[in-house]
Amino acid sequence: MKYIIIGLGNYGYVLAEELSALGHEIIGADISESRVDSIKDKIATAFVIDATDEQSLSVLPLNSVDVVIVAIGENFGASVRVVALLKQKKVDRIYARAIDGVHKAVLEAFSLEKILTPEEDAARSLVQLLDFGTNMEGFRIDSEYYVVKFTVPKKFVGYFVNELNLYEEFHLKLIGLKRADKVTNCLGVSLTELHVKNELPENEKVEEGDELVCYGKYRDFQSFWKAI
Repeated sequence: MKYIIIGLGNYGYVLAEELSALGHEIIGADISESRVDSIKDKIATAFVIDATDEQSLSVLPLNSVDVVIVAIGENFGASVRVVALLKQKKVDRIYARAIDGVHKAVLEAFSLEKILTPEEDAARSLVQLLDFGTNMEGFRIDSEYYVVKFTVPKKFVGYFVNELNLYEEFHLKLIGLKRADKVTNCLGVSLTELHVKNELPENEKVEEGDELVCYGKYRDFQSFWKAI
Protein backbone atom coordinates (compact mmCIF):
# COMPACT_ATOMS: atom_id res chain seq x y z
CA MET A 1 0.00 0.00 0.00
CA LYS A 2 0.97 3.64 -0.39
CA TYR A 3 0.96 6.07 2.52
CA ILE A 4 1.72 9.73 3.11
CA ILE A 5 2.92 10.49 6.64
CA ILE A 6 2.88 14.15 7.63
CA GLY A 7 5.02 14.82 10.69
CA LEU A 8 8.25 12.87 11.15
CA GLY A 9 8.86 13.27 14.86
CA ASN A 10 9.45 10.19 17.00
CA TYR A 11 6.04 8.69 16.31
CA GLY A 12 5.90 9.52 12.61
CA TYR A 13 9.50 8.41 12.08
CA VAL A 14 8.95 4.95 13.59
CA LEU A 15 5.65 4.59 11.73
CA ALA A 16 7.29 5.47 8.41
CA GLU A 17 10.32 3.26 9.01
CA GLU A 18 8.31 0.21 10.08
CA LEU A 19 5.74 0.46 7.29
CA SER A 20 8.52 0.87 4.74
CA ALA A 21 10.34 -2.18 6.12
CA LEU A 22 7.13 -4.17 5.57
CA GLY A 23 7.22 -3.26 1.88
CA HIS A 24 4.78 -0.35 1.77
CA GLU A 25 5.54 2.79 -0.25
CA ILE A 26 5.95 5.70 2.14
CA ILE A 27 6.02 9.41 1.34
CA GLY A 28 7.12 11.46 4.32
CA ALA A 29 6.75 15.18 4.96
CA ASP A 30 8.00 17.44 7.71
CA ILE A 31 8.89 21.09 8.22
CA SER A 32 12.25 20.07 9.70
CA GLU A 33 15.02 19.47 7.19
CA SER A 34 17.03 17.43 9.71
CA ARG A 35 14.11 15.06 10.31
CA VAL A 36 13.62 14.55 6.58
CA ASP A 37 17.37 13.98 6.08
CA SER A 38 17.41 11.33 8.80
CA ILE A 39 14.75 9.20 7.11
CA LYS A 40 15.01 9.95 3.39
CA ASP A 41 17.11 6.85 2.70
CA LYS A 42 14.64 4.57 4.49
CA ILE A 43 11.44 5.51 2.65
CA ALA A 44 10.42 6.10 -0.97
CA THR A 45 10.27 9.92 -0.89
CA ALA A 46 10.56 12.67 1.71
CA PHE A 47 9.62 16.34 1.41
CA VAL A 48 10.63 19.34 3.49
CA ILE A 49 7.40 21.35 3.54
CA ASP A 50 5.20 23.34 5.87
CA ALA A 51 2.06 21.23 5.64
CA THR A 52 -0.01 23.97 7.26
CA ASP A 53 0.49 26.02 4.09
CA GLU A 54 -2.12 25.06 1.49
CA GLN A 55 0.15 25.64 -1.49
CA SER A 56 3.01 23.63 0.03
CA LEU A 57 0.66 20.79 0.92
CA SER A 58 -0.41 20.59 -2.72
CA VAL A 59 2.99 19.17 -3.78
CA LEU A 60 2.02 15.87 -2.12
CA PRO A 61 0.07 13.30 -4.19
CA LEU A 62 -2.78 13.38 -1.70
CA ASN A 63 -5.40 11.68 -3.83
CA SER A 64 -3.22 8.93 -5.26
CA VAL A 65 -2.33 7.15 -2.01
CA ASP A 66 -4.27 4.72 0.15
CA VAL A 67 -4.08 6.65 3.42
CA VAL A 68 -2.78 10.05 4.57
CA ILE A 69 -1.57 9.93 8.18
CA VAL A 70 -1.22 13.16 10.15
CA ALA A 71 1.35 12.16 12.78
CA ILE A 72 1.73 15.68 14.20
CA GLY A 73 1.02 15.57 17.91
CA GLU A 74 2.46 18.29 20.12
CA ASN A 75 1.58 21.20 17.80
CA PHE A 76 -2.17 21.13 18.29
CA GLY A 77 -2.86 24.04 15.94
CA ALA A 78 -0.75 22.58 13.12
CA SER A 79 -2.41 19.18 13.48
CA VAL A 80 -5.93 20.58 13.24
CA ARG A 81 -5.09 22.93 10.36
CA VAL A 82 -3.47 20.15 8.31
CA VAL A 83 -6.50 17.89 8.86
CA ALA A 84 -8.83 20.74 7.83
CA LEU A 85 -6.82 21.33 4.65
CA LEU A 86 -6.87 17.63 3.80
CA LYS A 87 -10.65 17.54 4.23
CA GLN A 88 -10.91 20.64 2.05
CA LYS A 89 -8.91 18.84 -0.62
CA LYS A 90 -11.35 15.92 -0.34
CA VAL A 91 -8.80 13.34 0.77
CA ASP A 92 -10.82 10.18 1.37
CA ARG A 93 -8.88 8.28 4.01
CA ILE A 94 -7.27 10.34 6.79
CA TYR A 95 -5.73 8.98 9.99
CA ALA A 96 -4.71 11.57 12.59
CA ARG A 97 -2.83 11.37 15.87
CA ALA A 98 -4.42 12.83 19.01
CA ILE A 99 -2.35 13.42 22.14
CA ASP A 100 -5.14 14.13 24.63
CA GLY A 101 -8.90 14.19 25.06
CA VAL A 102 -9.40 17.72 23.79
CA HIS A 103 -7.29 17.05 20.69
CA LYS A 104 -9.28 13.87 20.05
CA ALA A 105 -12.61 15.66 20.49
CA VAL A 106 -11.67 18.33 17.94
CA LEU A 107 -10.49 15.73 15.42
CA GLU A 108 -13.72 13.76 15.88
CA ALA A 109 -15.61 16.73 14.44
CA PHE A 110 -13.91 16.07 11.07
CA SER A 111 -15.34 12.52 10.82
CA LEU A 112 -11.95 11.01 10.05
CA GLU A 113 -11.46 7.36 9.16
CA LYS A 114 -9.33 6.77 12.28
CA ILE A 115 -8.00 8.76 15.20
CA LEU A 116 -4.72 7.42 16.57
CA THR A 117 -4.08 7.64 20.32
CA PRO A 118 -0.58 6.17 20.83
CA GLU A 119 0.04 7.85 24.17
CA GLU A 120 -3.30 6.66 25.52
CA ASP A 121 -2.75 3.15 24.18
CA ALA A 122 0.75 2.99 25.68
CA ALA A 123 -0.56 4.15 29.05
CA ARG A 124 -3.36 1.58 28.94
CA SER A 125 -0.86 -1.19 28.14
CA LEU A 126 1.29 -0.14 31.09
CA VAL A 127 -1.74 -0.12 33.38
CA GLN A 128 -2.58 -3.66 32.27
CA LEU A 129 1.01 -4.79 32.84
CA LEU A 130 1.09 -3.28 36.34
CA ASP A 131 -2.42 -4.49 37.14
CA PHE A 132 -1.83 -8.10 36.04
CA GLY A 133 1.77 -8.21 37.23
CA THR A 134 2.88 -10.35 34.30
CA ASN A 135 4.13 -10.02 30.77
CA MET A 136 1.03 -9.79 28.61
CA GLU A 137 -0.33 -8.14 25.49
CA GLY A 138 -3.89 -6.90 25.22
CA PHE A 139 -6.12 -5.73 22.39
CA ARG A 140 -9.09 -3.63 23.42
CA ILE A 141 -12.30 -4.55 21.59
CA ASP A 142 -14.48 -1.97 23.34
CA SER A 143 -14.79 -0.43 26.80
CA GLU A 144 -15.33 -3.86 28.40
CA TYR A 145 -13.95 -6.62 26.20
CA TYR A 146 -10.32 -7.49 25.47
CA VAL A 147 -8.27 -10.14 23.73
CA VAL A 148 -5.26 -10.87 25.95
CA LYS A 149 -2.15 -13.00 25.35
CA PHE A 150 -0.07 -14.06 28.35
CA THR A 151 2.47 -16.68 29.38
CA VAL A 152 0.80 -19.49 31.29
CA PRO A 153 1.23 -19.33 35.07
CA LYS A 154 3.48 -22.10 36.41
CA LYS A 155 0.57 -23.64 38.32
CA PHE A 156 -1.12 -24.42 34.98
CA VAL A 157 1.81 -26.43 33.61
CA GLY A 158 0.98 -30.12 33.28
CA TYR A 159 -2.77 -29.68 33.29
CA PHE A 160 -4.93 -30.72 30.35
CA VAL A 161 -6.49 -27.84 28.44
CA ASN A 162 -10.00 -28.90 29.46
CA GLU A 163 -8.95 -28.84 33.14
CA LEU A 164 -8.22 -25.10 33.12
CA ASN A 165 -11.95 -24.27 33.30
CA LEU A 166 -11.28 -20.68 32.25
CA TYR A 167 -14.78 -20.10 30.93
CA GLU A 168 -16.65 -21.93 33.69
CA GLU A 169 -14.80 -20.15 36.50
CA PHE A 170 -13.85 -16.78 35.00
CA HIS A 171 -15.97 -16.34 31.82
CA LEU A 172 -12.79 -16.17 29.72
CA LYS A 173 -12.86 -17.88 26.34
CA LEU A 174 -9.63 -19.61 25.33
CA ILE A 175 -9.18 -18.91 21.60
CA GLY A 176 -5.62 -20.05 21.01
CA LEU A 177 -2.35 -21.34 22.40
CA LYS A 178 1.18 -20.50 21.28
CA ARG A 179 3.80 -23.16 21.88
CA ALA A 180 7.56 -22.78 21.85
CA ASP A 181 9.23 -25.40 19.70
CA LYS A 182 12.93 -26.02 19.21
CA VAL A 183 14.00 -25.80 15.58
CA THR A 184 17.38 -25.98 13.89
CA ASN A 185 18.23 -23.51 11.14
CA CYS A 186 20.34 -24.17 8.03
CA LEU A 187 23.52 -23.45 10.01
CA GLY A 188 22.67 -26.01 12.63
CA VAL A 189 21.86 -23.40 15.28
CA SER A 190 19.06 -24.32 17.67
CA LEU A 191 16.32 -21.68 17.90
CA THR A 192 13.01 -21.30 19.70
CA GLU A 193 9.94 -20.48 17.62
CA LEU A 194 6.37 -19.91 18.79
CA HIS A 195 3.62 -21.60 16.79
CA VAL A 196 -0.11 -21.06 17.18
CA LYS A 197 -2.24 -24.10 18.01
CA ASN A 198 -5.80 -23.18 17.10
CA GLU A 199 -7.14 -26.69 17.60
CA LEU A 200 -6.87 -27.65 21.26
CA PRO A 201 -7.71 -31.32 21.92
CA GLU A 202 -8.94 -32.07 25.41
CA ASN A 203 -5.93 -34.33 25.98
CA GLU A 204 -3.52 -31.47 25.14
CA LYS A 205 -1.31 -30.72 28.14
CA VAL A 206 -0.14 -27.20 28.95
CA GLU A 207 3.64 -26.89 28.78
CA GLU A 208 6.04 -24.42 30.37
CA GLY A 209 6.53 -21.41 28.09
CA ASP A 210 3.14 -21.76 26.41
CA GLU A 211 1.18 -18.58 25.81
CA LEU A 212 -2.61 -18.48 26.09
CA VAL A 213 -4.82 -16.15 24.04
CA CYS A 214 -8.14 -15.43 25.72
CA TYR A 215 -11.19 -13.26 25.12
CA GLY A 216 -13.35 -11.73 27.82
CA LYS A 217 -14.19 -8.75 29.99
CA TYR A 218 -11.35 -6.80 31.58
CA ARG A 219 -12.79 -7.27 35.08
CA ASP A 220 -12.86 -11.03 34.50
CA PHE A 221 -9.16 -10.98 33.57
CA GLN A 222 -8.58 -9.07 36.83
CA SER A 223 -10.48 -11.72 38.79
CA PHE A 224 -8.49 -14.44 37.06
CA TRP A 225 -5.11 -12.94 37.99
CA LYS A 226 -6.17 -12.33 41.57
CA ALA A 227 -7.30 -15.94 41.87
CA ILE A 228 -4.01 -17.40 40.65
